[in-house]
Amino acid sequence: MNLPLSPETQIKLAKQAVSAIPKIAKPSLKLVPFHFQAKLIESLLAMVLRDAIDNDELEFLEGNWVGIEITDLELRFAVSFDGQGFVVSEHADCQVQFSADGQSLVLIAAMQEDPDTLFFQRKLNIEGDTELGLEVKNLLMQVDFAAMPVAVRHGIGQLAELIKAAS
Repeated sequence: MNLPLSPETQIKLAKQAVSAIPKIAKPSLKLVPFHFQAKLIESLLAMVLRDAIDNDELEFLEGNWVGIEITDLELRFAVSFDGQGFVVSEHADCQVQFSADGQSLVLIAAMQEDPDTLFFQRKLNIEGDTELGLEVKNLLMQVDFAAMPVAVRHGIGQLAELIKAAS
């Protein structure tokens, strides 16, 4: 006979799962050569930002590099746009740098948290070219979460719900 879990037990399990994710993912990421990570990131960005590419809304990124750091995964990379597609580099001279933990970035991706709120809560750090940073933030806020592929949307949504439950 299955007994339902109490809300306290559900919260405790959610917290344990959320705290385990970086501990599992970080060593795994170190085993994957950066070249493969970069190709995956480029493909994901192209998929998520397809409308912006098709509508020529990424000119502001051409010749500029945006640094991304996922602090709890110790993952750092830089993103640019070359007029045709995204380019990801392990080392680039970035004009603006975004850093946050994975949980905060998942909540932003799932449109469950506003980047401005996380910035003022000091969970999202932005350094460098303020104008470029605002353009990147505005671009991300235009992404239609519902238009993402079902598997991506479902995965991000489920993870965001788990993070919210653990908070």
